Amino acid sequence: MSRVKKGVHALKTRRNILKQVKGYRFRRSKTERNAYEAISHAGAYAFAHRRDKKGDFRRLWNVKINAALRAIDEKHSYSKFMGTVKKAGIALDRKAMATLAEFHPETFKRFVSQVK
Repeated sequence: MSRVKKGVHALKTRRNILKQVKGYRFRRSKTERNAYEAISHAGAYAFAHRRDKKGDFRRLWNVKINAALRAIDEKHSYSKFMGTVKKAGIALDRKAMATLAEFHPETFKRFVSQVK
């Protein structure tokens, strides 16, 4: 069997890895071993935080809805309102309600009065 030297492919791999870590600081952007580790960690964090972002937005929508409810009446609370929405069988999601609350407060006020 003939001997295969891996110089070309090794250099190509090294060049691609170092291209990916361009802009990283210190040894992470210069040495192959540290760069490879930085890439693997970055990928793991990116995957996890894509999931976390969904929860962050849901919390933000809840805060926006609650703030709009408090602006209408001090006694309104987010949890009680969402309970009445669910009992009323309204299928409007939190994202849409938060958009109404933020950009169309009059429409949101009418929506709240219909739910009650």
